[in-house]
Amino acid sequence: MPDRVMSVVSLSLFFFLTLLCAGPAKAADARYVGSGACAPCHELEFKNYTAFAKKASSYHSIKIMASDLTPGELEECYACHTTGYGKPGGFVSFEKTPELANAGCEVCHGPGSAHVDSGGDASLINRDLSIKDCETCHNQERVGAFNFKPMLFGGAH
Repeated sequence: MPDRVMSVVSLSLFFFLTLLCAGPAKAADARYVGSGACAPCHELEFKNYTAFAKKASSYHSIKIMASDLTPGELEECYACHTTGYGKPGGFVSFEKTPELANAGCEVCHGPGSAHVDSGGDASLINRDLSIKDCETCHNQERVGAFNFKPMLFGGAH
């Protein structure tokens, strides 16, 4: 009997340590979840984003211009006007990933699944944004072509 108890204790300890060491998903493993997943905990920011940020309806711009664009030009639009295009778990198409069709929270803050799954661990998203983060889309070439300016705090918050 003591050997059986020892086996059960050893097995239980093994599983506990496995779970403990695995921990929550790391930010590097995170997938895109869409801005709607942010809303329950970040109600005010989500409300402001949907009411005031142009990026909350940025896919609409693509739909307006799509018929005049080549497939390559359309892909360039997706890179800034959708969430996570060309990245694992990111926007694929409006039909397959409608929750990622607009430029949402995760464009700036990074994929949010690890943050959401952890219950809001702030270390699992990008919180310290700088103008460099904005320049991925708001660069001089695009500013000149589309006559818009980067706004570090424009949009949701």
